[in-house]
Amino acid sequence: MGRADNPPGLAGQSSAELLIIGGGIMGFWAAVHAERLGVEALLVDAGRLGQGASGGLLGALMPHMPDKWSEKKQFQFDALVSLEDEIAVLEAATGLAAGYRRSGRLIPLPKPHLRKIALGHSQDAEAHWHHGERRFHWHVLDAAPVEGWIDPAAGESGFVFDTLAARVAPRAFLAVLAHFLDKAKHVRFAEGLDIQSIDPDKGIAATAEGAIRFSRCILSAGHHSFPVLDGLTPGRHSPLGQPVKGQAALLKADVDPGLPVIFRDGLYIVPHEGGLVAVGSTSENRFDDPLSTDDQLDKLLAAARTMAPALADAEAVECWAGLRPKAIDRDPMVGAHPDHPRLIALTGGFKVSFGLAHRLAEAAVREAMEIPCSFKLPESFALSNHIMIASHKT
Repeated sequence: MGRADNPPGLAGQSSAELLIIGGGIMGFWAAVHAERLGVEALLVDAGRLGQGASGGLLGALMPHMPDKWSEKKQFQFDALVSLEDEIAVLEAATGLAAGYRRSGRLIPLPKPHLRKIALGHSQDAEAHWHHGERRFHWHVLDAAPVEGWIDPAAGESGFVFDTLAARVAPRAFLAVLAHFLDKAKHVRFAEGLDIQSIDPDKGIAATAEGAIRFSRCILSAGHHSFPVLDGLTPGRHSPLGQPVKGQAALLKADVDPGLPVIFRDGLYIVPHEGGLVAVGSTSENRFDDPLSTDDQLDKLLAAARTMAPALADAEAVECWAGLRPKAIDRDPMVGAHPDHPRLIALTGGFKVSFGLAHRLAEAAVREAMEIPCSFKLPESFALSNHIMIASHKT
């Protein structure tokens, strides 16, 4: 990125009305909303902005199942629908493309009982998947809607094709956000700046380059947020979250980028522009090296090549591994700390960050600045809810 605050770090002491710690998708969106609201903000990251788990390969934007509707599912639905317009606004402002496409999702049904369940979900989608005049569907089909993409034998009892699912190219999307912020009037940023400690009550963040004084602080540093929050939250039985390793790969294949995402049992096959297909991802609670790939990815690739024959001989042009933030209650973790209200959490977007970050960040920034928000977050997302669960879980 371009304009920094006293590059490469800080000289002496700096200040900001809003300090945003963490330059991943959550932090970027927080900075975007701060800019839109005219809030003087400083975005800092210990490494390069846009790296870490946000700089992965997959980019699948998958809705929850449409059954057992809840406030959480409604929130996710509204976020996924609104993201399309949000991206269009940013693309128009920057002249860059985020690699977004509502290409849908294809789910094979290998057993008869799964088709029966899917038919019920189809009715649920008709009841809940609508936004104004826009309607999205959960079609149950005898055969895949496109030929030559998914192995017909994978769907012995048919296929689901949902029209709500989409995808985005993570790195291209981050580049769009970065370019928007590069021209910001109210947001500064500093890369390679490690926050050594935070005193939210005094409004001071200590760094090797000097202290940063702030009125409010949004902590959006992925899994690095959890130890900070743990240190500010005595009386817990369990940590507030943990890092989960994921592995993925990018294949070079001559396939239509408009093809739907294939999903089954944790396997995602995501076509992107430029003849690229992302395959992922593992979920590893235990690991030796957070940044290495191994036979778990090899097995995932083998499954993808079987599921999508067009990938049988596709070359793997990149293999990726990284750590994603999983909060104790799995849901995102957002909101002011009950004992330190100047500190607002914005993390824990395990597997859902790209689809929800714009809404989660808007809520966090508005809460930080005490500006009303037009929507409410689900109660299960609140930091206070996660703290309550950590206080009782053993």
